[in-house]
Amino acid sequence: MTCHLPPRRRPSPLTVVALAVLLLPAIPSGQQKPQTSAPAAGLQPALGAELIATVRTLAAPELEGRRTGSPGGLKARAWIVDRFKTIGLEPLDGRYLLPFTFTTRSMANADAANIAGMCRGSGKVPETIVLSAHYDHLGVQGGVVYPGADDNASGVAALMAIADACRRRPFRHDVLVVAFDAEEVGLQGAKAFVAAPPIPRDRLALNINLDMVSRSNRREIYAAGTTHWPKLRPPLEQVAARAPITLLFGHDKPGTGHDDWTNQSDHGAFHAAGIAFVYFGVEDHADYHKPTDTADKIDATFFRQVVETILDAVTTLDAAMPVGP
Repeated sequence: MTCHLPPRRRPSPLTVVALAVLLLPAIPSGQQKPQTSAPAAGLQPALGAELIATVRTLAAPELEGRRTGSPGGLKARAWIVDRFKTIGLEPLDGRYLLPFTFTTRSMANADAANIAGMCRGSGKVPETIVLSAHYDHLGVQGGVVYPGADDNASGVAALMAIADACRRRPFRHDVLVVAFDAEEVGLQGAKAFVAAPPIPRDRLALNINLDMVSRSNRREIYAAGTTHWPKLRPPLEQVAARAPITLLFGHDKPGTGHDDWTNQSDHGAFHAAGIAFVYFGVEDHADYHKPTDTADKIDATFFRQVVETILDAVTTLDAAMPVGP
């Protein structure tokens, strides 16, 4: 997540564009929702341990907090590229890296790179789902490493688990899996991606963004975005009814100040471009943007169940989107 300077929960002018890509009807009033557990189909049996192992790797002291352009950030980039190759994601035009530059008050002409790979769908349709998580964090400040385990090594770990599930059992739509760089300095990677996407812009139908998905004492996670894109809500309500953890809606209403997460992670760049989004994330905890955001604070069972729930959401939304004319 971006830092509190400017504030994380910052309101902004919103342009609400009608969403026409999701057609699943709402559950009729009075109809009992299913109460089954979130399906784990397609996920590896040892998922919990694998998720924590990924977080530990990305949040290790050797990666120095993964600040954009730093030696630790470059190590993280190379490791993620290798994982994309191992999973079997297809490079775009023979490459996984999408380089870009940007300038902020603290970083001039910074070299950065998003990491992207495609999981081809079985439906042979032009619309593409973009599944994203940012891999950068705050780096070293005052000689102290900010490891960023929940923010956002957790999102990258979840991204890889879902990408692996997609490769072993393809979804109907193509899924473009993207690890964004430079989120912590103003969503720079997502903005560069949306401004010059590696596939035709009109194919980008939906962004599913993961940022801080591993920690909640109340065992709950939010799906933000349905206020802006209301046709996303009925399929996600079905997921919430059968989830092993609490899936809530909100943090996306204009005029609510810090409580509005619409522009607080990479999905904000998609929303600004009129592309539908749903953002999965937990509320801030005591270790948010602190050196104490470490892997040992993560409950592996909760984290695994969150990823099971997000996979259920991805496949449910994939099935709800129209295929063919």
